[in-house]
Amino acid sequence: MTNQVQDLTPDEVFEGIEDGRYLLVDVREPNEVAAEAYPFGVVVPLSTFDPRAIPDPQGKQVVFACRSGKRSVTASLAAQAAGLVYDKHLAGGILGWKAAGLPTKVGG
Repeated sequence: MTNQVQDLTPDEVFEGIEDGRYLLVDVREPNEVAAEAYPFGVVVPLSTFDPRAIPDPQGKQVVFACRSGKRSVTASLAAQAAGLVYDKHLAGGILGWKAAGLPTKVGG
């Protein structure tokens, strides 16, 4: 079985969050999140990444996100290696999110 990570566009992720289908997991570091954050989601920094620290998605699909889309792939593969079926990430990260005109907030 090969681990794969599915790319989602910012618009797909935003719609999924609005619909209650996705739980956004931001794997950036606390200082990055403090400067600019996704308006919803939970922070599980990749530097201390523990898939068990991800809250129970309660039926939602987990989507990993970071700054540019690289660390979110790493996090997804790590979660899959731990036996979790978290195979989605936000392609382009918060840079793509902002480029798509989607909202951010200050201060995590």
